[in-house]
Amino acid sequence: MNPEHLFKQIAFIHEIDKVKYILRKTRLFNSDRNENDAEHSWHLAIMAIILAEHANEPVDVLKVVKMLLIHDVVEIDAGDIFLYDTVNSHSNTDAERKAAERIFGLLPVAQAEELIEIWEEFETGKTPEAKFARAMDRLEPLLQNVSNNGGTWAEFGVKFEQVLEKKSIIQQGSETLWAFAKKLIEESVEKGILKAE
Repeated sequence: MNPEHLFKQIAFIHEIDKVKYILRKTRLFNSDRNENDAEHSWHLAIMAIILAEHANEPVDVLKVVKMLLIHDVVEIDAGDIFLYDTVNSHSNTDAERKAAERIFGLLPVAQAEELIEIWEEFETGKTPEAKFARAMDRLEPLLQNVSNNGGTWAEFGVKFEQVLEKKSIIQQGSETLWAFAKKLIEESVEKGILKAE
């Protein structure tokens, strides 16, 4: 074994520890503590394993899990952008791409290329795996906000139409989970924890 190969892997492992310090706007279930990116990624990976049977198409669950565990690593450099931010777009940016190249580039070349490719696949959202992974990414904060009586929706004045628009991506990965999510959104309006326009 080439010692440099292992040193690069360990350097990457050290670097991604920073994901634990990136706080998201959403809070843990039934809590006032903000979730960090590491907790978010772990939760999504478990969700994908448990909910894979509901994907619109058969998916490679290991690939989905890889996507979910690495998709927010770029936020070490690029920061977290709130889904409902009206100033910054919540889409792939040059900053995220540079972050992917720098952070995954710490790894040996073959591993770096694999993870960049998986990250890009998630961002593009075209494959069954990416569609399902993105469905998980949109479902978890929805569940958190419902558990917290509106959570960030209430805190930032997010309206029903905005939630419906942003969460509709779930249907690309799972019609079943979208039907469930849509019902939760509608019930949230009925309960007064999500305001309609």
